[in-house]
Amino acid sequence: MFALARLVVVGFFVLTIVYICLSLYSRSVRRDKLETEWREGGTEGANIEEFVQKGLEEYDGSLRRKLILGVYVIPIGIVSFIIYATNFM
Repeated sequence: MFALARLVVVGFFVLTIVYICLSLYSRSVRRDKLETEWREGGTEGANIEEFVQKGLEEYDGSLRRKLILGVYVIPIGIVSFIIYATNFM
């Protein structure tokens, strides 16, 4: 039982680090794309800070942001299936 608890704690810690890194990277890429779009003249009348801020607010509610949570779901599902298959099949 102790081994399972250790696996859960260490696994959650590692997955959290991966999630944070992936989330920061994705947000950085989105910010770069928004800045490039503004420099190419896609909008008029807005300064770059307002344009990027509005774009990042839209990004926060997007599907891509939610899909990053798959970092938790997929590995937990795979480990759960392996434990089930090993013990009960």
